[in-house]
Amino acid sequence: MNLYIWETLISWSGLIILLMVLLVSVALHRHHFSDLSDIPGPFWASITRLWHVWHILEGRQNLRLKALHEKHGPFVRIAPNEVSVSHPDGATLLLRANLHKGAWYGVTAVPDFRFQNPMSTTDPKKKMALSKQFARGYAKILESEPKIDKNIFDLLGRLDMYAENREPMDLDKFLTYTAFDNIGTAFFSESFGFVKAGYDIGGTLRNNIALSKFAAVAGFFIVPLRILVNPLNSWAMLLPMGHLFRTTSVAIKKRLTCTDTCDDVLAHWLDVSRRDPDRLSLREIEAQANVNVGAGAEPVSSAIQSFIYHVIQHPESWLKIRSEIDNAQARGSCLDLVPTTMGLPRMAPKNGITIAGRHFQEGTILSISPQVVHSSKEIWGADAEEWNPERWMSGNTKDMEKNWLVFSAGYMMCPGRHFARMQIWKIAASLVRDYDIHQVNPRNVWKYQANFTALTHSWPVYVRKRQ
Repeated sequence: MNLYIWETLISWSGLIILLMVLLVSVALHRHHFSDLSDIPGPFWASITRLWHVWHILEGRQNLRLKALHEKHGPFVRIAPNEVSVSHPDGATLLLRANLHKGAWYGVTAVPDFRFQNPMSTTDPKKKMALSKQFARGYAKILESEPKIDKNIFDLLGRLDMYAENREPMDLDKFLTYTAFDNIGTAFFSESFGFVKAGYDIGGTLRNNIALSKFAAVAGFFIVPLRILVNPLNSWAMLLPMGHLFRTTSVAIKKRLTCTDTCDDVLAHWLDVSRRDPDRLSLREIEAQANVNVGAGAEPVSSAIQSFIYHVIQHPESWLKIRSEIDNAQARGSCLDLVPTTMGLPRMAPKNGITIAGRHFQEGTILSISPQVVHSSKEIWGADAEEWNPERWMSGNTKDMEKNWLVFSAGYMMCPGRHFARMQIWKIAASLVRDYDIHQVNPRNVWKYQANFTALTHSWPVYVRKRQ
């Protein structure tokens, strides 16, 4: 018996030693003998994706990437086969070229891999073909503006209430509520009702924050993702994004019972599907609706929050903007009015790609972090991270516009960007025109988690009606 135990221990010890030798060999190869071995970056990032995942889950990957690019320059290795690129030519060579997207985008197929949409499709030709089927709906989206105005008036009503009661207001929450209500109105002809309720109905937004963290990292582990997120679990609603699927499914079912007077985005998509199901299936419509509900509201809310948060810290800018709005309104100009923390990964094509004299082999993942690019002194000047809205008033803004990536670029340009701009402009202008806003505690710095998106929060304000 003792001999048997001894032999068993030896066999297990040998297996463990073999495994350790294998792991060390892989680590040494990735760090010293990979095609990317000359690219600077953290040691652990060169041997495992877990370094990147850790900083995503920590919620500060954007700040970490900025610091690394400031230290190492335009190329930083953030995973064994991925390089973060901040060079000014990156946007043109990577995002505006028809390169395959990284496999990470597969996580945006919600609720499972059967529900492919333009965002989850990595092949540029297939993506553009599918996007064409949705284009008509997006082209009509601005026609929902009168209905969107009603949601904005509901938001302003909430501000009036807080102003009258002189109570601190969580403006961040109500801006997010409004953005979600606008999605429901534009796509399904029915607001989700968050602003009127004044709270997070069913914990939908809270769950969306958890989903953002899951989506940010799950895309790097496609095989486990396929096992966890599968058709059987979709049927049983046992999914990390189950709440999102339920929210969208309920909205679509309600929309299907709508009368012919409905003229929303979904109506146009369903019309295409009815005329030719092979061009656009109901499953593809559900998939695209899931993406819009899951990822369309928080960036809009964050953009408006960012505008308000920073401008109220510079009262002279607030008054200057208000004056411009007043003058434009007096001229009638306002009647003509109708801006991401994860890297945007692309695959190096056949025969590779050269950026700033450095050649990357086929299959290398090259990603661009919009926030890193937006902080680049090489692009924006020495005051890149300082408050200077006048930089956009200068005559030479071509390079800045080329690297302004809030809506991505190229064939992955956000299809709902016009809808987003409409909301941002109208809500931001209304708040500046009609209210004086200041933080309850001016020293309080807002908070956020930089996962799939970066929804800011925790900066309560006092609101006062403009005199």
